Amino acid sequence: MVFFMPLCAQGENVLVLAGSTRAESVNKKLAKEAARIAQEMGAQVTVIDLKDFPIPLYDADLEAKSGMPKNAKKLRDLMIANQSIVIVSPEYNASIPAVLKNALDWASRGEKGGFSLDAFKGKKFALMSASPSKMGGARALVHLRTIIEAVGGQVVEKQVSVPNAYEKGALDNSRLQEELKEELSQLLGNEVNR
Repeated sequence: MVFFMPLCAQGENVLVLAGSTRAESVNKKLAKEAARIAQEMGAQVTVIDLKDFPIPLYDADLEAKSGMPKNAKKLRDLMIANQSIVIVSPEYNASIPAVLKNALDWASRGEKGGFSLDAFKGKKFALMSASPSKMGGARALVHLRTIIEAVGGQVVEKQVSVPNAYEKGALDNSRLQEELKEELSQLLGNEVNR
């Protein structure tokens, strides 16, 4: 199921997704908060849950035999249709979750096979994370930035990373709100790290 935020009359199209499929994920909560703020800033926001896009592990033999899976195509099409993308990723073993990496791998393929930059090139990306650790998922964001830039995406300089995310008030405080506004301002403006 795709959750659509109310659309603004004018504004940039922004896709928001979390790299977690867990129902009570703090990263999903952070993604929803980022979506709310982006909408307040005038963006037209679409929030999706990767759980609604089950995709087999990328396999070149599967791709050659059956083409791009239906849900991979839906995700890729959503990425292509939006000018900016917010990805909120948990940190698993100092990197990004397999479900997110797999989704990005499929999105970097063309509908008829072969490598494709269409879902990334010319797009701006804001990367965020929340984690129960003291580092707040920052190590995962390093890997995620590398992946996005390798496939042609432009990542904004600011990255929000929420440490101790399971503690009361970690996702609901004025400091975090200001950090999210700063990163989303870079996303919706022209400031990108090239």
